[in-house]
Amino acid sequence: MRVNVAFLSSDVGRLFRKRFAAAARPFGVTGAQWRMLALIQRDPGINQGVVAGWLEVEPITAGRMIDRLEKLDLVERRHDPADRRQWRLHLTAKGADLMQQMSGCAQAVIADSVSGFSDDEHAQLVNLLDRMRTNLSEDPVLEANNG
Repeated sequence: MRVNVAFLSSDVGRLFRKRFAAAARPFGVTGAQWRMLALIQRDPGINQGVVAGWLEVEPITAGRMIDRLEKLDLVERRHDPADRRQWRLHLTAKGADLMQQMSGCAQAVIADSVSGFSDDEHAQLVNLLDRMRTNLSEDPVLEANNG
């Protein structure tokens, strides 16, 4: 009998979120706020709609999270020069400093998750997960309509 890959990967994701939330608590942010800060750090100038999509929340929920991070002086909204209706999100200096402080915690959580893996096993895991992500990123409905 094969293990249900969807259930297993969802459970791993849930456990990562739980660990990251616990690691974020001493820094005064939630796990969801940490994920948002990480998205903004990775892609400075990202807009609220894209952040909402990545976090799988409604845009209004993302907006409220951004409001809280803005009040903590961790994130700033800047006008989009190409579209006055859009805001671009950037970390403040305080937000960048916080992310730097939390990076050690992130590395520790990740290291714990692959504890006991050889370098080859780690590389194989990354390769397999990347292939799975690629497979799932292809939209069969879109491809069927274009075929």
